[in-house]
Amino acid sequence: MFAAAVQDESALRAALADADIAPMLMVLAQLSGDLAILDEVSPHIHGAWSFMESVPEHLKQKVRDRLVDVLKDYAATGHAPPGNLSADTLQRMMSAGVGQTVPAGYIPLLVEETRLGTEDLRAVHWRRDGVAAGDFKVAIIGAGFSGLCAGMRLQELGVPFEILEKNGDVGGTWLENTYPGCAVDTPNHFYSYSFNPNEAWSRHFSRRDEILAYIGSTADKYDLRRHIRFNTEVTAARFDEAGGRWRLTVRSGDGTSGTFGFNAVIGAVGQLNRPSIPPIPGIETFRGPLFHTARWDNSIDLKGKRVAIVGTGASAMQTGPTIAPDVEKLTVFQRTRHWVANNPNYHKDVSAGNAWAIRHIPYFTNWMRFQLFWAGSDGFHATLKIDPNWTQPESSLNEANHKMREMMIDYIRTELDGDEALLAKVVPPYPPYGKRMLRDNHWYRMLKRPNVELLTDAIDHIGKDSIVMTDGTVHQVDVIIMATGFQASKMLWPMEIAGRGGKTIRDVWGEDDPRAYLGVTVPGFPNLYLTYGPNTNLAHGGSIIFHTECQVRYIAQALRETIEHGYSTLEVRADVHDDYNRILDDACRSMVWSHPGVTSWYKNKHNRVTVTSPWTLLDYWKMTRTFDTADYTAIPGAASASALAAE
Repeated sequence: MFAAAVQDESALRAALADADIAPMLMVLAQLSGDLAILDEVSPHIHGAWSFMESVPEHLKQKVRDRLVDVLKDYAATGHAPPGNLSADTLQRMMSAGVGQTVPAGYIPLLVEETRLGTEDLRAVHWRRDGVAAGDFKVAIIGAGFSGLCAGMRLQELGVPFEILEKNGDVGGTWLENTYPGCAVDTPNHFYSYSFNPNEAWSRHFSRRDEILAYIGSTADKYDLRRHIRFNTEVTAARFDEAGGRWRLTVRSGDGTSGTFGFNAVIGAVGQLNRPSIPPIPGIETFRGPLFHTARWDNSIDLKGKRVAIVGTGASAMQTGPTIAPDVEKLTVFQRTRHWVANNPNYHKDVSAGNAWAIRHIPYFTNWMRFQLFWAGSDGFHATLKIDPNWTQPESSLNEANHKMREMMIDYIRTELDGDEALLAKVVPPYPPYGKRMLRDNHWYRMLKRPNVELLTDAIDHIGKDSIVMTDGTVHQVDVIIMATGFQASKMLWPMEIAGRGGKTIRDVWGEDDPRAYLGVTVPGFPNLYLTYGPNTNLAHGGSIIFHTECQVRYIAQALRETIEHGYSTLEVRADVHDDYNRILDDACRSMVWSHPGVTSWYKNKHNRVTVTSPWTLLDYWKMTRTFDTADYTAIPGAASASALAAE
């Protein structure tokens, strides 16, 4: 375990000279057991991001030298690293590593997330010997991050499953989105499975191809492809009450259809998979290429073209600066203004020292994951709550939120070289985080290019070779790119899902008002579970993969309960579901996304937040950590022979 780290001491020292100090410090404290070094270094760590430190060079060198000695001692003696550290020790280490107090309640979550122990605490196991799933079979709809996570956990538990995927390969949204500049806005060493960390990320915020490769390698590592039926789209799912099974109708790539039966269904189709195209008059008359960023037409060469981008959200923020140097003119049609945060690591490669340390130094990657979890999660959740006594409620929520607003405006002003007219066009009137917070991909620098124009007036219609504004101004364009988001509130569409009594999910939800208990399950739809369901999108930070792992563990426990007790079905009680959603709606009303000055895809036409979670990551982790059968109605069924034998 330690031999690789010390095999070449010069390489080790060179790596440490270039690697981040905080994870290095925590590895040293963990392996040496001497926590005094934390007190020397922690006053110089001012936050969880790697760039938020001012540790003097002599202290850094002290940490490096001591870590080299400790690693060499472990390699020479063969001693095992310390076992489970006490919660108090971990809290002291973690607090030092991020320059702020990490509350004691987070420690179990962080140990689980970072895999500091030897046990995978998210694995679900049978609770007694002799139990097996028998012929109980689960359908997983979708082979993206969530679907593969569910497949891995069911395979681990020994529950038969099949993944039905409409595309020809794994990856979900990362397979479908191929637009220029496509990248993640959550740091990769956190935006990855806790059970399958990747040592080879080349960037802190990786591009699409690297993420897709990671998803594919995960499918290969856990041998999941043999369970996947590719080019198979689920068009309908109907619950057979007499048999206690789901009947799924699928359409294959060749156009043929078929129906298959499953005991349970896990929907892993995500929220951002069906593009939204605004009904602009005349859109069908445009003679040039017109496509959504999520359906990028790679056959179109944009070089030398007059290109229009409609929308200024996440995909526009990544696409625009990438194509701007090559097009003749880029005209950006801004529908709403967005807040954009700067992160110094966004454009950085992983340094050679960090890359070496991740591969060779035990626990370095675990502590880096902890840092990133803390940097981008619950630390500022409280700043997104509405203070009813705040004196500037139109533009901010509270004092901390207002300071954040002022800092971002100062950053934008600097990027725009003090252009106040352009600044007025791009600064949102609503509070920060009211809409999705974007990462700056040199967007403001792009707006200063001579071949780029930002328009803020409304579009009247589209002509055969132009976009016409309400004031009559005509903008000639060769290509139109719709960066207009997704139909996020129209979850599970266009599948037709019918539960008990033939009632469909659209009957229950309408077109845009989805609700589910924990975002996972809905009364009237037994043995149907969702990942990334209603109100589980993360808009205050964190990683959606963290939420996925919480949901999949909960679902695996529900399936274990069903199989071990020989139930035909489990169905969440309506009162439990309704009580949860009342509490959730109350919580959302106190958060920034409900601000009256904000219109976003987080909310439906009735101004109800349907997409975003109001909970801290710790709150949601606690809610989903243990499955409680008391929340459900269980219908007995014919138990499998193995379960009966165990009883």
